Amino acid sequence: MNNTKQYVIGLDYGSDSCRAILVNTADGKVMATHVHPYQRWNKLTYCDALKNQFRQHPLDYLEGLEATVKAVVEELTLAERRFVKAISVDTTGSTPVAVNAQGTPLSMTAGFEENPNAMFLLWKDHTAIREAEEINQLAASWGGEDFTKYEGGIYSSEWFWAKVLHVIREDKEVAAAAYSWMEHCDWIPFVLTGAKDLKTFKRSRCAAGHKAMWHPSWDGLPDKAFLSALDPSLADLRDNLYEHTYTAEQAAGKLCQEWASRLGLTEEVTVTVGTFDAHAGALGGAITSNTLVKVMGTSTCDMLVASEEEIDNNLVQGICGQVDGSIIPGMIGLEAGQSGFGDVLAWFKNLLIWSAKELAPQELQQVSDNIIPALSEAAERIPVTDSSVIALDWINGRRTPDANQLLKGAIHGLNMGIDAPRIFKALVEAICFGSKAIVERFEEEGVPIHTVVGMGGVAKKSTLVMQTLADVLNKPIKVVRSEQAPALGAAMYAAVAAGIYPDVLTAMESMSSGFETTYQPIAAHVSHYASLYEQYKQIGSFTEKITKDNESVQSVEAGML
Repeated sequence: MNNTKQYVIGLDYGSDSCRAILVNTADGKVMATHVHPYQRWNKLTYCDALKNQFRQHPLDYLEGLEATVKAVVEELTLAERRFVKAISVDTTGSTPVAVNAQGTPLSMTAGFEENPNAMFLLWKDHTAIREAEEINQLAASWGGEDFTKYEGGIYSSEWFWAKVLHVIREDKEVAAAAYSWMEHCDWIPFVLTGAKDLKTFKRSRCAAGHKAMWHPSWDGLPDKAFLSALDPSLADLRDNLYEHTYTAEQAAGKLCQEWASRLGLTEEVTVTVGTFDAHAGALGGAITSNTLVKVMGTSTCDMLVASEEEIDNNLVQGICGQVDGSIIPGMIGLEAGQSGFGDVLAWFKNLLIWSAKELAPQELQQVSDNIIPALSEAAERIPVTDSSVIALDWINGRRTPDANQLLKGAIHGLNMGIDAPRIFKALVEAICFGSKAIVERFEEEGVPIHTVVGMGGVAKKSTLVMQTLADVLNKPIKVVRSEQAPALGAAMYAAVAAGIYPDVLTAMESMSSGFETTYQPIAAHVSHYASLYEQYKQIGSFTEKITKDNESVQSVEAGML
């Protein structure tokens, strides 16, 4: 590596905010960081939780881009700014948006400014449940290639094609105006490079492979016959999407004049191909074979890598895909996760603070800030063997194993003696049981897990969750030192794209932050949680049966109307 100063920027878009970090490539030291909450999103503009509708305006993303990158660049002198060599972007996903022929989101064009269907559909938008089921039924019955097989064999309402299909059926004006669709992780590099041609712009391998059924064995996206069977307009849309995809350490282009000026950088800055936050986070967590990296925030994404020889054509069922190069080029990236993790605990917090919000709004902020720490302290005082309440973590549906966004949460075992800390403790145990179900699925499918790594807000802040998780999994869990592991992983991709390191593994070895602590399972807790986990599975099976029965009744009733 060249000893000259060389910096890169990792830009990480989460569910509620975006953050940028300025990183010294010599050792991975974070020189500056800045976080920007999305202004419209934090007012829940364009959202309707009862309908599972979660939309974000592109201006939130652009405002965050400018605010965060400018803030970290301003930590450098004018002379030092020439040492910033590359920017890499990671985002949540699948978070697609309808765009015109110039690549502009429709919500930034006349007539669509306030239309939620013209916004980005956030990963946790579940309005496309019916469309996802239609895709699954067609994939299993149409007699051709099963285009879901590299995505766990079950297509989710959280993913690209289901969301597109839902919007074009619901909103004919958006359908007519949409020339193409772009993932959030593709759109930001498109903007930064000032690109003009949608068809030649380098799209993310990670996004395409895990969420859009892209695979080289069938020459890219699903063929037109399959898409046309869903909706003829999808076959036409395929012509305006992409054929080839690219991994995140490759250059998408150079920073355009407009954004170089707005950010205080030069036009020599390399912009990388985009990727998803969890996949970049796996890199920031120094992922290796047989290591499960858990990115733990509002949801979880659970990441693994394996060589082609280790996978040996094995198709892991019920996960979120296995894609060559989605994390480390030359290795298969495997993704799983939970649709609700921190969100489950936040739901309970919001339930409890309703009275303060309605009756004592002047106290709301203090109550909101302190309630989860207080609940955690109280829950930690409850003996593990005192657990009598069992909860399901499916409040936001189930992502893995076996995606089913129709499923709902449940709490079993309530009596008049059950208080808020006991319910909170049951919810913590539930999200950990959900994690165990994922580990079991990988191991049942022949992918052993030797090491577990945790990162993200929950991993850094909650000893209750992390110790419970170690006990439930019966595995040690290492916590990544970096506060911004996905952004750090993005910075590693940037360092490779800029030619500072020859490959991703070398960048990861040189720039990793290491681990700050390890949670060891407590032997006395392990057997008790094993028993509770069996009850969790029984309640889950009962809930799935009720859900399936209700869905069948509703389908019959709909057919009679």
